[in-house]
Amino acid sequence: MKIKNVLFVAAVCVLAALTSCGGSKKGGLPDFGDDEFAVATIGTSSAALQTTYPATIKGIQDVEVRPKVSGFITKVFVHEGQTVSAGQALFSIDSETYQAAVRSAAAAVNTAKAQANTAKLTYQNNKKLYDSKIIGEYELSTAANSYATAKAQVAQAEAALASAREQLAWCTVTSPSAGVVGSLPFKVGALVSASGQALTTVSNISTMEVFFSLSESQILSMSKTNGSVQAAIAAFPAVKLQLADGSIYNHPGKVVKMSGVIDATSGSISLIAHFANPEKLLKSGGAGSIVVPNDHNSAIVIPQEACSQIQDKIFVYIVTKDNKVKYSEIKVNPQDDGKNYIVTSGLHVGDRIVLKGITKLTDGQQIKPITLERYNQKIAEAAKLAESQDNAHAFATAMGGKK
Repeated sequence: MKIKNVLFVAAVCVLAALTSCGGSKKGGLPDFGDDEFAVATIGTSSAALQTTYPATIKGIQDVEVRPKVSGFITKVFVHEGQTVSAGQALFSIDSETYQAAVRSAAAAVNTAKAQANTAKLTYQNNKKLYDSKIIGEYELSTAANSYATAKAQVAQAEAALASAREQLAWCTVTSPSAGVVGSLPFKVGALVSASGQALTTVSNISTMEVFFSLSESQILSMSKTNGSVQAAIAAFPAVKLQLADGSIYNHPGKVVKMSGVIDATSGSISLIAHFANPEKLLKSGGAGSIVVPNDHNSAIVIPQEACSQIQDKIFVYIVTKDNKVKYSEIKVNPQDDGKNYIVTSGLHVGDRIVLKGITKLTDGQQIKPITLERYNQKIAEAAKLAESQDNAHAFATAMGGKK
């Protein structure tokens, strides 16, 4: 809107300058009065507007793969971009230390079992002596407690063995889920640990989550129209995804959820749309644009350059029967394509509005309506005349310099 308004003002200024330098209507100047404005009569039409929003693409599940034990990588079983299944081996970490720990724990189990057998025999023997009244209850209880302690030590040793075996198993790092392997920053020989950088990321890209944002006012308007946020999400139309190369992804998407927090920096709210990805064309971390259709039958559609906005209110200049303009507020659909508005209230079929040059108007001003075609024709005539005048001036200057 601003560019076209500047063009109009510039053209008028050129005409004024030419007139002051000796131009006249006889010279072909178009009659572009200050009170002439392009005006259109409101009608209805089928509107199929599309609004685009910047978007980021992620797999429905992006899982960082981290080792549970420390050590040197001895083998990398996969390559970047490879599709893997849950539980598939990805890396091997040097296991010699952990194998030794398993052997030590197994030996401790055997020792504990032997001690438990000895304690059992002692208890059984003391039980017979007690039954024969050779020893007292204290000696029997002591033997029983020693046997119980020995059995507990066996359980403790077996738990340590299980832990050692588990750590040995962790030397083979497996995929936590099915998906596609991301970057592999670590190679064979690299030292890794549980507290360090992730070895890679496995992304489940069977379905993609595409994140985009709407303004708080748009969300509020949609929620009020549909009764609730949940109803607004359910009523959200199927969306399209414009890829980085400008093409449209061949599977439609569905908005499934909305963030419950407003971004304090941008004042926007994030929405998530799901897209099927059977061809694995979409990759986690990619970018694109969400295209939201806005189809209406018998809608009043007006260009945004015919409107002015003050905070969250939108105004137009309505032309009355006596050709005076009235600065009037209108309501529009919260979704727009950046060029046009769908008017929901404030305008009626048959109303006339000013299309161009609204920054020069004031409420109640008398104007002379002209058609948009006539307006554009006068702009073209002014530009053409300005060009011819400039060329003539340059030619005269060049000729005047010759002796």
